[in-house]
Amino acid sequence: MSDEALRRIAEALERIAPAPLPAPDFVAAAAFVWHVDPDRLEPVARVNRVDLPLLVGIDRVRDILLENTLQFARGLPANNALLWGARGMGKSSLVKAVHAEAVAQGHALKIVEVQREDLPSIGRLLNLLRAAEARFLLFCDDLSFSHDDQHYKSLKAVLDGGIEGRPDNVVFYATSNRRHLMPRDMIENERSSAISPSEATEEKVSLSDRFGLWLGFHPCSQDEYLAMIRGYCAAYGVEIDEDSLRAEAIEWQATRGARSGRVAWQYFTDLAGRRGIGLPG
Repeated sequence: MSDEALRRIAEALERIAPAPLPAPDFVAAAAFVWHVDPDRLEPVARVNRVDLPLLVGIDRVRDILLENTLQFARGLPANNALLWGARGMGKSSLVKAVHAEAVAQGHALKIVEVQREDLPSIGRLLNLLRAAEARFLLFCDDLSFSHDDQHYKSLKAVLDGGIEGRPDNVVFYATSNRRHLMPRDMIENERSSAISPSEATEEKVSLSDRFGLWLGFHPCSQDEYLAMIRGYCAAYGVEIDEDSLRAEAIEWQATRGARSGRVAWQYFTDLAGRRGIGLPG
């Protein structure tokens, strides 16, 4: 093929290639969502979150995660964190709340939400963040893996960093209903059928060991459940006598067969609506 033909092919490829994406404006917002095809960080103007003082019944894990986050925001060493346990007990709410608290204290900390299915692109995201001056809290909600899921290998780029190491300006927080990020019956099945049972699930199970912080969330008591609702009422100016609140709230959780922070908020949303009081979107 002649040089002229090669030149024309090269020029044609340049014309059809997408224009390079502009560098993200990290001053535009404190929160971003990572998307692929094409790769981009989209700013979030308003984050859906609950104020830190309204998160009741998780005082110990709240204090640990807040201190870890503030250490990181100050430029000090900090651990990646896995928040695991009962559904609806405020795992993702806590991550967003401690980020808001760090920002309120004047730290230039950005939160970037990454979807589990986009983990294979995490290396490209890290390269983008590595060159930025800001500090970043990567957040993946409801993280778990199945037996044939290879996404966990991509996550190691964040937790271990590979040959380059994790960028100093990045920390990773994830939430999961599973402590080891995969179902217990799957762990047992793979161990029982493997040639080397001790190694069959080691790579996946040890993934959770790469988080420096394991913070467990457990079902709340009835007193904690009611305290959550009282806190919401006080914060949003919803008035109700104690006997009515207790009777309604207990009936509400009984009809749902569960008691959690999420159920408490759902009851309060109904109560506020009946009282004609609007809530933040």
